[in-house]
Amino acid sequence: MDGKKLYIETYGCQMNASDTEVIFSILGKAGYVRTENISEADVILANTCSVRDNAEQRIMGRIEQFRLQKKKRKGVIIGIVGCMAERLKDRLLDGHELDLVAGPDSYRSLPGLLESIAPDRPAINTMLSHEETYADISPMRTDKNGVSAFISIMRGCNNVCSYCVVPYTRGAERSRDPYSIIREAREVFDAGYREVTLLGQNVDSYLWKGDDGTAVNFAGLLRMTAEVSPSLRVRFSTSHPKDISDEVIETMAAYGNICKHIHLPVQSGSTAVLEKMRRKYTREWYLERVARIRSVIPDIGLTTDVIAGFCGETLQDHADTLSLMEQVGFDWAFMFRYSERPGTLAARKYPDDVPPEEKTRRLNEIIELQNRKSLENYRKKIGCELEVLVEGPSRRNPDELCGRASDNKMCVFPAGGHRTGDYVRVRVESCTSATLICTLQE
Repeated sequence: MDGKKLYIETYGCQMNASDTEVIFSILGKAGYVRTENISEADVILANTCSVRDNAEQRIMGRIEQFRLQKKKRKGVIIGIVGCMAERLKDRLLDGHELDLVAGPDSYRSLPGLLESIAPDRPAINTMLSHEETYADISPMRTDKNGVSAFISIMRGCNNVCSYCVVPYTRGAERSRDPYSIIREAREVFDAGYREVTLLGQNVDSYLWKGDDGTAVNFAGLLRMTAEVSPSLRVRFSTSHPKDISDEVIETMAAYGNICKHIHLPVQSGSTAVLEKMRRKYTREWYLERVARIRSVIPDIGLTTDVIAGFCGETLQDHADTLSLMEQVGFDWAFMFRYSERPGTLAARKYPDDVPPEEKTRRLNEIIELQNRKSLENYRKKIGCELEVLVEGPSRRNPDELCGRASDNKMCVFPAGGHRTGDYVRVRVESCTSATLICTLQE
């Protein structure tokens, strides 16, 4: 396989981005060479997401483009890997368009799968694992800036929220050996990276147990990672409101290099809807956790996920979501219309009974409210001095740089001779609802 060129398009969450780096590493050792030019690739893969129907539809459209490459150049292999491969399995092969279908726990087998492909003989592996964490794989970094790196700390999910396909596409939860995580953090720091993001479907439930009876929970892992170097920033995603502990909050406060930002998906502000979603917390529990976080870390950046129009959601339920968003005042949010996913508890048990136009109306109200709260929060930063890690040039002005403050707010400022990877002090002069406009401070 020496010299065969590999092209991967990545869709969905940060975990998929991390998995793509694992795939490049595994196939790189087998002789494949990464390319960003699809027209020269010998193997073309889409690393896929199944969280929403429109994500899958987009990928189905891309398969048509992949087929064009296959028609133009004899011997090109095209395939689907990741969550969509796991959800649809051999149904993806029914149209005889794909050569490869591989689920998230099968990436070690990719070299052999690719070698086994022949005309009219596609390859498939969608076996889920109770042990696979790819702990021994050093990912091939694909980020553009060389500053921020993702590190997967666990795989799978045990929560089985009623709307979510992740437990079915990524399997049961298992935590990675913490010493392999710290090894990887040291590797990226030594390579010049200055920020890592610890990834898991629910990082707060991370728990590794050694054969000698020792155990490391998420707070312990945060401490270990922060102690790699004071110059290494530590972020994490995603937290679950039912599991985020006082110990995690206090650990964040104790270390200056653990970023003061938490992504805490609420999904709904209605306790009745949360129960139907199987989120295992109430509106009151969520607000108590927010209050606790802000009592320990007053300047915390909080972001969230919100679903509009879940099964049976009433106008009062929707109003409860709006009022919770008003009360918490999130910096930013991922906001979506509910999309029924086949095979989930909600699809089996609850009618998708909120009309599409009503879902859109409610979503627009949520977006309008969040845009207003984002602008309010960003305006509160005017006049403040912040430490920013430079991520690279501003997209709009090559004479400016951009980077994030500890609370995850994006800052834009004059370059002033600084470079990507530098820490700089800035003063906030003005803002939009998504960016702080800053000047450099000596």
